Formats: sequence, C-alpha cells, structure tokens
Amino acid sequence: MSDTPDDLDARLLLLLTDSPRLGVLECARRLGVARGTVQARLDRLTERGILGGFPPELDLAAMGYGLTAFAVLEIAQGRRAEVAEALSAIDEVCEVHATTGQGDLFVRMVARSNDDLQRVVDEVVGAPYVRRTSTSIALSTPVPPRVRPLLERLARS
Repeated sequence: MSDTPDDLDARLLLLLTDSPRLGVLECARRLGVARGTVQARLDRLTERGILGGFPPELDLAAMGYGLTAFAVLEIAQGRRAEVAEALSAIDEVCEVHATTGQGDLFVRMVARSNDDLQRVVDEVVGAPYVRRTSTSIALSTPVPPRVRPLLERLARS
C-alpha cells in the first residue's frame, strides 16, 4: 500500500477534522464501511505519523491572548537546538520553524496586550544565541491554519 493517504483515508480525516469527538463506530456508519476498517485505517495513519492526535481547537483570544505576533530570529550558527530549547520554555511561544532566507527561525507567539508582548519579545531576545529579531503583529487571520483543501483533493482522487 502507498504511503500517500487514499480517498477513504482522506474522507475519514475530513470527518474527524469536522467532528473530532466521533467514535470509531460512528465514523464507520457515516463512511459506510466496517468498524474494523476504520480502526485499521486510524491505526495505520497514526503509525505513519499522518494522524498525531485529537487536540481541541482553542480560541487563544477567548483565553485572554488576543495578540498574535511573528518574529524572525537570526541566531548564532550551529545553535538552533539550544535556541529552540530556550524558546520552548517560553509559554507564549506557540510554534517555531527553522527557515531559509533572511532569518534562521520563524516564531509565532501570543500575548495579552502590547505591554505583555514586549515582555514576551524581551524573553525571546534574551534567549541564548539569539542575535537579532524582527517582530510583526498580526492584525487579522484571513486564512486560518487549514488542511481541508488537501484532504478534499485526496478524497476526490
């Protein structure tokens, strides 16, 4: 079997994207396949690392973190692991990507206010081996994180 999810995998993932609390039996009923088929597919998707779990979708603004900012970090050569470890200790750092181009790391962070963002940026800048940063505040999110179009394309194939 191919490593690429097939149309049934994609339809199952779409179903769980829309309703992550559905049980295996209900997924089987909605997809028109046996319960064992759904369980086997879920197991295989998990083993292959495609399905990593079912975290809840959280609204950070509703939790008091209404400010989202992005920072491009330039770091000392060969120190990515140390910087990533220091950044992971900052609660407001939501994700970090190693990048090519102008900077070395791309950081998404949240804060409660502008003053709180300053504190978070100061913590980021204070991380060992961070040489320079450029921070931008997100004004809105016209396209939120998504995978649906990719799953729909697979489901159509």
